[in-house]
Amino acid sequence: MVSIDKLTFRYNKKDYRPAVSDITGRIAEGIVLLLGENGAGKTTLLRLIAGKLIPQEGTVDLHPGNPASRMPSVLNRLFFVGDDMTIPSRDIVTFARDFGILYPNFSAETLSSNLEEFGLTGTERFDSLSLGNRHKTLIAFALALGVDLLLLDEPANGLDITSKASLRRMMARCVGPDQTVLISTHTVADLHELYDGVMVMSKGRLLLSVSTYEVASRLAFTVSDIPPREALFFEQRAGRFHSVTPLPPGSEPVTETDYSLLYSALLSPKADEIITLLTKNDD
Repeated sequence: MVSIDKLTFRYNKKDYRPAVSDITGRIAEGIVLLLGENGAGKTTLLRLIAGKLIPQEGTVDLHPGNPASRMPSVLNRLFFVGDDMTIPSRDIVTFARDFGILYPNFSAETLSSNLEEFGLTGTERFDSLSLGNRHKTLIAFALALGVDLLLLDEPANGLDITSKASLRRMMARCVGPDQTVLISTHTVADLHELYDGVMVMSKGRLLLSVSTYEVASRLAFTVSDIPPREALFFEQRAGRFHSVTPLPPGSEPVTETDYSLLYSALLSPKADEIITLLTKNDD
């Protein structure tokens, strides 16, 4: 569990709008999708949670420990894979030999298995690899660490269809029930079936943070020739209407969540109504 309290960060004190503004929320165990437009503050939030940036206001609590303290006892419980991350070693095997010891749950066997699934040995020169293969080596290493909190920024960037399927299998195999994986991505379909929660940001603010079960049990996502009368939001794609409609309280999920449609709905005039529906306490 990760708790965020009134987190605010500006890259420049003169900035009119903070990159991250007054964010409060909790991130539970499981694989959580982080959505938002370019410039929404997603990468900044990940870096703040990882302790790579120090907020001007607010705190992050890993229960126990604030990553901003940069204490080894806190940092060895988390790992951040950025879109532009590099390593100070010739290859990932060397990097794992030198730095894996810092992480109590690191498994060299898991790293080897992950690399093999991606078709890599781990001895390839990191600086000569393509973008996709760099991501593969870093993800293979990160998933072998067994950390409490794993932060991934566009993990499928540069991966082909086969590699994305390998990534799905790898995450399903490596992520334990007590771990939290927060994934920022624009390609939501790549890991669609694995998400346990969803967070939505816009313009530096957190609009929503709920479990996927809460979304699926309170909203239906339908496709039809005309939008349903009860639709809270709809958009037209290839001549058909993709709609978000409310479900009666206590209903079982009836459709898969369309995360792209949900994101669009949360930027519409119906956003407040949808957020209230998803966050209300049925008790």
